[in-house]
Amino acid sequence: MQVIYEDNHIIIVNKQSGEIVQGDKTGDRPLSNIVKDYIKEKYHKPGEVFLGVVHRLDRPVSGLVVFARTSKALARLNKMFAEGQVHKTYWAIVEKSNLKDERCDQEITHWLTRNEQQNKSYAYDHEVPHSKKAMLRYRMLSQGDRYALLEVQLMTGRHHQIRCQLSAIGCPIKGDLKYGARRSNPDGSISLQSHRVEFEHPVSHETIVAEAPLPDDPLWQKLLHM
Repeated sequence: MQVIYEDNHIIIVNKQSGEIVQGDKTGDRPLSNIVKDYIKEKYHKPGEVFLGVVHRLDRPVSGLVVFARTSKALARLNKMFAEGQVHKTYWAIVEKSNLKDERCDQEITHWLTRNEQQNKSYAYDHEVPHSKKAMLRYRMLSQGDRYALLEVQLMTGRHHQIRCQLSAIGCPIKGDLKYGARRSNPDGSISLQSHRVEFEHPVSHETIVAEAPLPDDPLWQKLLHM
């Protein structure tokens, strides 16, 4: 586990692909428990350690996860996330077949429906029954022969939104077989990272900015420095 930022009220860690943020039916040990053990050992905490989960990342996604260390921070962070006051920036490596070769921001809108049994979302270019509007912005940071590195910012928060919307425009995320990638990544990850987070500290009100190091994959470094 890699800690990016911590104080008495919050802790931000860099989640690895394959880790789950919170316990689920798999029974695998979640990141939240790993963070609790870290806090208990580092600060010699007796008894149960408090840790609040305020948001999640999909299992194959890597990057920054913010946890609350106090109930006060948890309540305020929950409100901030709900009201869009926490600004998250994602980086994604995508198949670039349909991308415009532009460095300016592009905005895309779809209506998404969710299939609970498949744990998958479907995108439409018009409103359909039981759909929710999904909007995001992206811009190309660099490109190679087959792949491009995108910076993505969510304007809404929907299930698998980035994965589904980028696939819908013909640019699935590298390794994301569920959403149309041609092949998987060797480690089972998808090339999507929660790269940067910025928000007002829920207690001190200072501006917190954290960035995750790039995944240990030469393609990330290659595209970043092209």
